[in-house]
Amino acid sequence: MIPVSKPKITRLDINKVLKSLRDGWVSSDGPDVLKFEKKFANFIGKKYCISVSSGTAALEIAVKSLNLKKNDEVIIPNFTIISNALAVIRQGAKPVFVDCNMDDWNININDLKKKISKKTKAIIVTHIYSYSNRIEKIISICKKKKIKIIEDAAEVIGLKYRNKYCGTFGELGTFSFYANKHITTGEGGMICTDNYKLYLKSKSLRNLCFGKKNRFNHDDLGWNYRMSNLQASLGLSQLKRIKKVIKEKISIGKYYYNKLNSNKNIQILPPYKKDLKNIYWVVGIVIKNKKKKAIDIINKLKKNGIGARPFFWPMHKQNVLKKMNLVKSKNFPNSEYISTYGLYLPSYLGIKRKDLDRIISVLNKILKY
Repeated sequence: MIPVSKPKITRLDINKVLKSLRDGWVSSDGPDVLKFEKKFANFIGKKYCISVSSGTAALEIAVKSLNLKKNDEVIIPNFTIISNALAVIRQGAKPVFVDCNMDDWNININDLKKKISKKTKAIIVTHIYSYSNRIEKIISICKKKKIKIIEDAAEVIGLKYRNKYCGTFGELGTFSFYANKHITTGEGGMICTDNYKLYLKSKSLRNLCFGKKNRFNHDDLGWNYRMSNLQASLGLSQLKRIKKVIKEKISIGKYYYNKLNSNKNIQILPPYKKDLKNIYWVVGIVIKNKKKKAIDIINKLKKNGIGARPFFWPMHKQNVLKKMNLVKSKNFPNSEYISTYGLYLPSYLGIKRKDLDRIISVLNKILKY
């Protein structure tokens, strides 16, 4: 079986983690945690970074740090991971969903404008799969309405938009270092900001909000969302080769694009689209032939020893959100379509060219020209 993803762990990574083990630095108090935060801040160009236990934890802390009131509205993509919605709901705020574009799978600006109300206090701008959002348009809208921006850049670590890294445009940016990301700490995440107050608030929230005078007289309801030194050690080692990783991922994505773009039954996003660059965190395709859904193609690929994953399931069709009466509209045609007909293919670091050729050959036979 060719897996859809697997982490690339080198001998240098292993040696770095082993050193922390030998030195006894296993908890969040170890020196590599602070080093990793500083290195990552220097890499993306932000003043402050706060390491956490996951990308979801990063979102939850980022949302709470904005001090939203009950029933304040936060706009999120309808096509995204449910973590975006969970972070909003758990703070007593209400998620408001916006549809995506068909050509880049990111936030549809026209739908965004329609969904803004007097209750809108923030937006989570999630850069989906490969491209960045056209963030300057969102910033322009939010400035006029005094709406705070949280960027979810979990899937696009190292991607630039107009010479600036994704995750650095909003008040807060969040990242994930899950096993399938460009760099991994196994589990883990990061919050980034230039705002000192948000930095202090986020740092406190990830560590149980211990009291300033009396440590065990807590100031707020925080979490134990700390990153361990072992994770940070791995992150430090992985971060050293981030540019090489991005180069390889783009090379894999381009190879797929050149081989699949001529298939009229497949939509695959190009390496470049006007001012957008494709970082190919995953190589996603959307089936144009409506007779075959993504799950059908995934099952056929599996029978041929090839792993594949479906796209995110849209927020307006999530059972838990419907039960909570949070779905006010069913009119999300674009995200519903790509969620039904979208899947992504194996594109892990180190994948062999012969395996890519096999995947492409099988896929072209399943989705005939």
